Amino acid sequence: MRAAVSSTSRSRRRGVRGGRSVAAWTARPELPESPAVWDHPLPQAAAQDRLHFAAFDLVTSSRAELRELLREWSRAAAEMTAGELVGSANSVQPAPPDDTGETVGLLPSRLSVTFGFGPSLFGRRGLGLRRRRPAALAAIPPLPGDELGDRESGGDLCVQACSDDPQVAFHAVRNLARIGRGAVVMRWSQLGFGRTSTTSRHQDTPRNLMGFKDGSANIRAEDAEAMRRFVWVGSGGSPAWMRGGTYMVTRRIRMLLEVWDRSPLADQEATIGRDKYEGAPLGGAKESDRLDLEAERDGEPVIPADAHVRLASASLNGGERILRRGYSFTDGVDESLGQLEAGLFFICFQRDPRRQFVPIQRRLGAGDALNEYIKHVGSAVFAIPPGAHKDGYVGETLLG
Repeated sequence: MRAAVSSTSRSRRRGVRGGRSVAAWTARPELPESPAVWDHPLPQAAAQDRLHFAAFDLVTSSRAELRELLREWSRAAAEMTAGELVGSANSVQPAPPDDTGETVGLLPSRLSVTFGFGPSLFGRRGLGLRRRRPAALAAIPPLPGDELGDRESGGDLCVQACSDDPQVAFHAVRNLARIGRGAVVMRWSQLGFGRTSTTSRHQDTPRNLMGFKDGSANIRAEDAEAMRRFVWVGSGGSPAWMRGGTYMVTRRIRMLLEVWDRSPLADQEATIGRDKYEGAPLGGAKESDRLDLEAERDGEPVIPADAHVRLASASLNGGERILRRGYSFTDGVDESLGQLEAGLFFICFQRDPRRQFVPIQRRLGAGDALNEYIKHVGSAVFAIPPGAHKDGYVGETLLG
């Protein structure tokens, strides 16, 4: 079963069609052994290196057209993750080919494609979905320090394409957008490079654009109990169509890198609460050392009261955790300031954003020393549905 579709082979070559492959629909070896693993929507335990994310608005009021769109998207995603061309009409000279062609000869490079539904989708007239919106799928409320732009926030639907090859990820979103013409329009998109979290025990911790290791305390996909407790939607208080799914929050966070680069090393480490090079929490020796939030030196906490890792820690947030899966980005230059337009495209998954992301970010927005160097300029939330049967489609549990 699948909700996100993923590549299971690195040996296929695009453009070789033959019979239709089922590789993208079968077992996902990167995932750990866990109950109902087939029902869950996250396709790769180990996050890929490149991202193309897009949010879309629906321009049809027909539920049947939405259902057909999701069928077509699911079919195309399965073909692309298997290393095949999209569609069957790619050699008819008088007609445009179904596939745009830029990945012919390339491997899928662990391509995965994930679909999600935004809160606004359920309010669209004609769809009959208003009463089917989960309570957990509420718009993210205004949070301290937000400087959000409408053109970088929201959306009825989302597509997340991740791959180790940026052209493969771009190709996936481009072709899905092409298939969706007449039913959806792209609202905003984001390219990402360099994963900013470790999502598997088999990965080293990456560094963000501030030069610090990021995601040291992240949930690992092999931790089935943590995934069950914090990521996958259970039966309690959730509509049946979302059971086994999860909720995604995205935040476009611009980093004021020119300001950060002028800060002394001691200030940088106090701001984050970790050693810059080893990644150890202040007062520790190794990255894996436990955060000691009680430790003091000369009457002051070793990890400052406003350090990022302290305020984001589970112990200060009622034990709640989130699965982070973000990417760095750069979008040229902010011409008004002559500074780099770069930062973190933050992505996280959880059972209920109201209990997890929102209170954690509220605490960070109100008191995090890192706020001097960042701006939250985009925000969105999406329901990621559970897996679909091999012959079904993503969203079938909602639309039937």
